[in-house]
Amino acid sequence: MTIDTFIDALPKVELHVHLIGSASVPTVLELARRHPGSDVPSTEEELRRFYTFRDFPHFAQVYRAVNQLVREPEDVATLVLGLARDLAPQGARYVELQVTPYAHHIVGLPMRAVTEALDLAARRSLTDHGVEMAYIFDIPGEFGEEAARVTVEHALQEPPAALVGFGIGGIEQERVKFRDAYRSAFSAARAAGLHSVPHGGEMSGPETIWEVIEGYGAERIGHGINCLADPRLVAHLRETQLPLDVCPTSNVCTGQISRIEDHPLPRMLEEGLYVTLNSDDPPMFATTLADEYRVAATVFGFGRKELAQLARNGVQASYMARDRKRTLAEEIDALVMGG
Repeated sequence: MTIDTFIDALPKVELHVHLIGSASVPTVLELARRHPGSDVPSTEEELRRFYTFRDFPHFAQVYRAVNQLVREPEDVATLVLGLARDLAPQGARYVELQVTPYAHHIVGLPMRAVTEALDLAARRSLTDHGVEMAYIFDIPGEFGEEAARVTVEHALQEPPAALVGFGIGGIEQERVKFRDAYRSAFSAARAAGLHSVPHGGEMSGPETIWEVIEGYGAERIGHGINCLADPRLVAHLRETQLPLDVCPTSNVCTGQISRIEDHPLPRMLEEGLYVTLNSDDPPMFATTLADEYRVAATVFGFGRKELAQLARNGVQASYMARDRKRTLAEEIDALVMGG
């Protein structure tokens, strides 16, 4: 079995992928034609150029433009089902999809309509594609108190059945302005039984990671790649085995890492940190979940054993049912033994 065949066959979970950013080129073109007159190109060639990012603020600008195409409940369902369709051939069995309720709020979609679309899409993702879909609601960190309020209200008042977590993304440097509002929102979400899965240490230093640990009660952290600058933080992450959802290609495309060869993923593993491998916004970054495993193999030199351990890490760090975790772990072990 070649390494490519092994990667294709490896059962995987996707723990860090965003609803808007998951939209494949055909899905975005479908939405652009459904809602003409937007800033998003309506041809494939122009759209691919549109997805060439100068830096993270430019990426955020493009992301918001695509979000403006999501205007109806069926648009939300189209995105979820498109992701399930794209992930199924890659061996993905389970997804924790990050949804930003505030983005739907500002275009006038009612909470109940969004939730009904998410519920419908989760059912169809499983029946049509064999992909179990769970959701994480996240606050866009640069939008402040209103975004925090809208997100937590949706999570507590009209949650989709598969809602498992509460997060925060966006431009990390903006969060300090709204620290109390964000801490309060996470406190309310955690009290309601949702898991805390914020972004941290993607575009800022260790101080943001400490903030999500101490202020948000983080149980898993999106990215966390800048933790290595703080030996005390590295020691804490190693001791607690707090999972870090790493997305290598994303970090290069948004300018956080200059070259994929310089990515800290190998060193994070050498330091004994708990890492999962994910795609973030795959079509925008011209990658897939399977491609991230290929990067780990071809760029970082990981073999079957290391790739399988990353897959196991994702399974164990997920919020899927315990028996489902056991089944997937056994499938991974069987593939390694047979390969």
